[in-house]
Amino acid sequence: MLIDTHCHLDFKDFDADRDAVLERSRAAGVERIVNVGSSVEGSRRAVELAAKYDMIYASVGVHPHDAKTATDKVMADLRALGKEDKVVAVGEVGLDYYRNLSPKEEQLAVFKKFIHLARDLGLPLIIHSREAGTEALDILKKENKNGVAAVMHCFAGDRDFLNRCLDAGLYVSFTASLTFKNAKSLRETAAGMSVEKLLLETDAPFLAPQSFRGKRNEPSYLTYLVEEWSGILKLSKEDIERVTTHNADELFGLGLENKPKVAYQIRHGLYLNITNRCTNACDFCVRSQTSFVKGHNLRLDKEPSAEEVIASVGDPKKYQEIVFCGYGEPTSRLDVVKAVAKWARSKGAKVRLVTNGHGDLINGRVIARELVGLIDKVSVSLNAESDTRYNAICKPEFGAKTYLAVQDFIKSCVKNGIAVEVTCVDVEGVDVKKCEEIAAALGASFRLRSFGVVG
Repeated sequence: MLIDTHCHLDFKDFDADRDAVLERSRAAGVERIVNVGSSVEGSRRAVELAAKYDMIYASVGVHPHDAKTATDKVMADLRALGKEDKVVAVGEVGLDYYRNLSPKEEQLAVFKKFIHLARDLGLPLIIHSREAGTEALDILKKENKNGVAAVMHCFAGDRDFLNRCLDAGLYVSFTASLTFKNAKSLRETAAGMSVEKLLLETDAPFLAPQSFRGKRNEPSYLTYLVEEWSGILKLSKEDIERVTTHNADELFGLGLENKPKVAYQIRHGLYLNITNRCTNACDFCVRSQTSFVKGHNLRLDKEPSAEEVIASVGDPKKYQEIVFCGYGEPTSRLDVVKAVAKWARSKGAKVRLVTNGHGDLINGRVIARELVGLIDKVSVSLNAESDTRYNAICKPEFGAKTYLAVQDFIKSCVKNGIAVEVTCVDVEGVDVKKCEEIAAALGASFRLRSFGVVG
């Protein structure tokens, strides 16, 4: 499924073939469209389109170009429209100092009014900011006392501005201008984008992708943007589609169903989520923030049996590797790990275990020997250079003895001929160099993981 989070199908550009445009959108996999209001009249049309077409949702607002037209009556009309069915946002609103078609003072005043309107209606904001520096973010921070969610639409800034948007908790969407031949700098900026905050948009009828440059844009062309993002972020097209769909649903509340996953694919690997129990309570763990990893819902209703896990895999040879890595510590269900791994290996698959290294403590015995012939590689989260630091950031339920037990587990795996990769998250205060040295001393390879990046 694809979601176009920003287009203007109410514009006259689509009057002659709007139904055909929607049919092409469905054929391309676009199943939801947010039609964005840019005037009170456009907002009314957006609401009308949302009522007419199941796949269309609406937002209400006044473009900063026309901020001078946002009278008290217009704001009252938009407030009323914002209460209509299928209105999911306030926007597009914000600041545009590139053309200054409305005085800056009026743009600023009206933007503040829209922030308050979004708060009152309980809706997110769709923000337009062009040549306004960080002013839109500064105003949002000052006026947004109740934490209204927002997306920075049609992003065209630099890496510093992108980081500021992400640090402020905003979603960000780029248009197909990302595909333009002369957009190298924008693509370099986009490489720093967090996929967990990425949305897709066409801004149709504007900014068609390079293959259609100069022609009318439409939602079906979203596939060109997906392909571009796949290359930039080194994720599969399916990953981009799934994650951005989840993000759009999370922001706009589109009511999509997303059932818990036992087996879930990211890139070319298949991950197995067999438990939500964990013997650590790490400060940086995604579990405390969301139930989702790369668009997959990992909050299990119940723990699956080995037979249920195997049934969820299908053909394991389709994947580069089968990975025990879900929303909890896999070795707390060692029998399931062993049974599924044995089956996967019998089918010719490579198997990796991602663990916090507590397996010996959890099971009351040394377990490495039991993994021989079943697990090709073990990834162990060391995460700190000392027991003191480890206990502070990971808060293991086994207490002070845990850090040494993790190292003993690593040694045991190495001794039994299992390849081991030690990982560490670049959390502030952790001595990464020392962690790398510990990994080498234990006979393991080392991989640094980025804070806030999962999957």
